[in-house]
Amino acid sequence: MDGVQTLLAVVVVSLTALLVIVGIQVLLIIVDLRKAIKRLNSILEDAILGGGLIRPEKLTGVIEIIKRNKRLETLGADSSEK
Repeated sequence: MDGVQTLLAVVVVSLTALLVIVGIQVLLIIVDLRKAIKRLNSILEDAILGGGLIRPEKLTGVIEIIKRNKRLETLGADSSEK
């Protein structure tokens, strides 16, 4: 039984070490994801509030295209036929 107990102890220790390493990697991924979301949030706030990247005229134009169910390909085809 001594050999089986030794093997079991080695397996338990190795699995514990592996799970600790995987846990640390998951925490690092969560921290990076949090930083990326904060950065995206600040970019979107600047774009909407500052009016630098996104202009209301462009948004209303896109909304009108969606409302009329027109695609960019059909718009390009209509202008080339004339």
